[in-house]
Amino acid sequence: MTDSLQAASSPPLRGTIEVPGDKSISHRALILGGLARGETRIAGLCESDDVLRAAAAVRGFGARVERVGPGEWLVEGCCWRNPDAPVDCGNSGTAARLLMGAAAGFAIEARFVGDESLSSRPMERLLAPLRQMGARTEGSRLPVTIAGGGLGGIRFVNAAASAQIKSAILLAGLRAEGEVEVIEPVRSRDHSETMLSAFGCDIEVRDGGVVLGSNRKLVGTAVDVPGDPSSAAFPLVAALIVPGSEVSARSVMVNPLRAGLIETLREMGADLEESNRRTVGGEPVADLIARFSSLRGVEVPASRVPSMIDEYPILAIAAAFAEGTMVMRGLAELRVKESDRLAAMVEGLTACGATVRSEGDTLIVEGRGRPVPGGAAVAARSDHRIAMSFLVLGLAARGPITVEGAATIATSFPGFGESMRSLGARIGPAV
Repeated sequence: MTDSLQAASSPPLRGTIEVPGDKSISHRALILGGLARGETRIAGLCESDDVLRAAAAVRGFGARVERVGPGEWLVEGCCWRNPDAPVDCGNSGTAARLLMGAAAGFAIEARFVGDESLSSRPMERLLAPLRQMGARTEGSRLPVTIAGGGLGGIRFVNAAASAQIKSAILLAGLRAEGEVEVIEPVRSRDHSETMLSAFGCDIEVRDGGVVLGSNRKLVGTAVDVPGDPSSAAFPLVAALIVPGSEVSARSVMVNPLRAGLIETLREMGADLEESNRRTVGGEPVADLIARFSSLRGVEVPASRVPSMIDEYPILAIAAAFAEGTMVMRGLAELRVKESDRLAAMVEGLTACGATVRSEGDTLIVEGRGRPVPGGAAVAARSDHRIAMSFLVLGLAARGPITVEGAATIATSFPGFGESMRSLGARIGPAV
């Protein structure tokens, strides 16, 4: 993808789009497949840069990882060994944290590295419980070295409601002696629990927590990856703000622990329809249809953050076109994502003529119920969701929006520009 893209006011967006496979499930399918006995066949894998980093890492730990067709992958697990080189996680926090947890269960040593953005993100809140289980660690941000093996149990309170930390502890716990329990005052996304069970692991999901049972051996299985709701958010919000639009996104996961954006958009008055609900790979899936809507600002409680943490940038774009004040609370976690997303949204929306401010961990957007002026250049800050959000804004703004650093979109949504152009979006290289 060209590193500088421009989005301009577009005609009504029309048509059906297929979004990439869910990135969270794709990571887990590769890693669990690499830990399991026998073959795992994956269909619909998200072949983004982030996921391909995970595939290369699992291969580096000794598993067989082979692409057999578009989105079709075969993984044959093994007892992990020392990798020959540092494990390069690129821009992917999910790959880094889950791989560190999995590697900690083996009597091996591995050094994890990443790009500049990932190397600035905190890792200590994961490393601390891994050390409590018996792993040895060096570094609090990447590069991080982990020496594993001989792990004991843990009773860990997941106060941050982080699915990545929970998943890493469960993966380490597969080879630990003693009880492994993760307590969750607020539930985080539950893909790891669902997939561990599908791979044959004994796991109990209780009110307020997850406990690994006595049988922790994984057996290869077939994994069907549903469409990624975080990727679907961009074409769907584009349809809501570009007059006359109607866009359908097929086979999108609608797990309630990932559906906070849908709930919020409906509260804002969005014409957002769900049809053909079914189950794919153990996850609820539906086709989602979005039509241009007159949106209104609402207050989004902090309790909704875990179910839509990655969707706040695109929600802020929707809020800029809504009528009235939009208040989004509890967003401290946005400051430690691929970029400081709170700062990025305030800076970018202000440059585009919107009225926006942050107060602590609260983001406030004053919508005026009409198109944002636009006509600005916005830096992606090595953040794929910031890049896609401002390109969506440009489709409905009065003036074009240029996004610098748009190549980062490939970390989650390869083919984003082509997919959006198929709907009629005016997105292309900046001129």
